[in-house]
Amino acid sequence: MSKKTVKTKTSGKTLRLVLASGSPYRRQLLERLGLPFTSIAPAIDESPQPQERPAETAVRLAEMKARAVGANHRDALVIGSDQIAEFDGVPLGKPRDPADALEQLRAMRGRTVVFHTAVALLNTRSGRCQSALVDVVSTFRSLDDAALKAYLERERPFDCAGSVKAEALGIVLLTRIASDDPTALIGLPLIRLTDMLAAEGLNPLNKT
Repeated sequence: MSKKTVKTKTSGKTLRLVLASGSPYRRQLLERLGLPFTSIAPAIDESPQPQERPAETAVRLAEMKARAVGANHRDALVIGSDQIAEFDGVPLGKPRDPADALEQLRAMRGRTVVFHTAVALLNTRSGRCQSALVDVVSTFRSLDDAALKAYLERERPFDCAGSVKAEALGIVLLTRIASDDPTALIGLPLIRLTDMLAAEGLNPLNKT
């Protein structure tokens, strides 16, 4: 990814845009804004804290990712994001193996899962860190085992929470989603992020 810089109206000086993620899905989403950026995977402990709710974990981890990468990047706008699926009040993680993935999808048939997606934007020059949480309420189709197995064989979504690869064939698992920012389902809420960038003087439609 390009290492060029972007210029904010507030400072008049260049700030690098950095995505604190190694996820190809988040990189593809951020590319939609047409801004040059660098991607760096953060090294943090993503374990939830005791008594922490899934939504709280998502926000904390998004901020931690931004700060972990931002610690080594002066004059940068660093984007952190995290997503945690919540099913029946408990977090739904990535499957351990194909058999576990099938069990996850069976359990969610005809049910509703909330994907909590948090985004944080850290300005390492000013120290300001904005954060927001966007929920996507997702209702699953009642698909039979043959359909679920076909999906797993084609997509192999074993790096996705709940085995749901929504940016690809996983979208057919759903009958409905409800959110004010549908890109949050894939892992990076672009509508909310655009607001945050604007607050730092960066408009994707005016990059001069």
